[in-house]
Amino acid sequence: MKIGFDGKRATNNLTGLGNYSRSLIAQLAEFFPQNQYFVYSPKIKEHAQIRHFLAAKGIESRLPDQPGLFWRTSGIKKQLLKDNIDLFHGLSHEIPLKIQNSGIPAIVTIHDLIFLKFPKYFGRIDRFIYKLKARYACRHADKIVAISECTKRDIIEFFHTDPDKIEVIYQSCDDSFKSPSSAQTKQEVRIKHNLPHKYILNVGTIETRKNLLTLIKALPQIHPDYQLVVVGKQTAYADSVHQEIANLGLKDRVYFLQNVPFDELPSIYQMAGSFVYPSLYEGFGIPIIEALYSGVPVIAATGSCLEEAGGENSLYVSPFNHAALSAAINKVLNDPALAGQMKTKGLEYVQKFNTRVIAGALMKVYTQVLSSHQK
Repeated sequence: MKIGFDGKRATNNLTGLGNYSRSLIAQLAEFFPQNQYFVYSPKIKEHAQIRHFLAAKGIESRLPDQPGLFWRTSGIKKQLLKDNIDLFHGLSHEIPLKIQNSGIPAIVTIHDLIFLKFPKYFGRIDRFIYKLKARYACRHADKIVAISECTKRDIIEFFHTDPDKIEVIYQSCDDSFKSPSSAQTKQEVRIKHNLPHKYILNVGTIETRKNLLTLIKALPQIHPDYQLVVVGKQTAYADSVHQEIANLGLKDRVYFLQNVPFDELPSIYQMAGSFVYPSLYEGFGIPIIEALYSGVPVIAATGSCLEEAGGENSLYVSPFNHAALSAAINKVLNDPALAGQMKTKGLEYVQKFNTRVIAGALMKVYTQVLSSHQK
């Protein structure tokens, strides 16, 4: 089978959807090497992480024969036909226009519809474009992959999609989070980033939806031996975060890290006392998976899909209740037995997101769609 992918994210983004796309394609190539995997992208970013991905056996990159602004939405179809692609997978909310007329079955992954749930966080033009692409893809794809039950419910609610057309296939995380870092590696990372001896961890872009402000407000009531380490790109929302830190006199308790090399993240997770993720809304929440694989207790927010990612042995609080958040964090930090149980049970739970399981579920969908298309 020849499978084509919308590879713009995979070949240009170093976080989020880029990691998802690379991991998914690499897993398929590893566990199902009998197939060929074509990655279509208007350009390819020069970076070691992307070079390593494209060098994997069975993966081939494809640049435009005729570059143009609308290549991903229209021109790509000629190349798919030229390469005799059997099935196309749009990895982030869109598929080429009228691909259904090409004879090539199409699948689309919908990660979230946050731009519809929380429209105030997005510009009007962005919202219009995102909705147009996602709605079109959901209507015309042969199958929709939702990355959580929460996202599936949102697709049904906003686009009135037949539930039978949607398959929930969870995400995994990079395999580097699944093996303990050596003591030497951890020490080198600790020294490089000047990490405190004891800390709680938060990872993700510092933006309104991620709700870091609630964690900052909780910090004065959290065990004083623990600092807060925040890893992520800062947006305009970070100004209000820094202002609150100043107001509460917490400057010496909060460490901000940006542009951390990906291969150093597992060590940063593994040295944390707990992982705290008070995000208002997510499609899935890969950082939670990374934390569970790293053997770190997770405290997250209710209200979206985070309970799906974290399982029943993680702790959850209302996203704006900073008193409840500090209480939950202290509960973990002050009770080694509870923390140990959360680590053990969390590691057991997260095996349902194992790469082999995810790849197998996706390949089953590919096979079913191709089979029904050939009838």
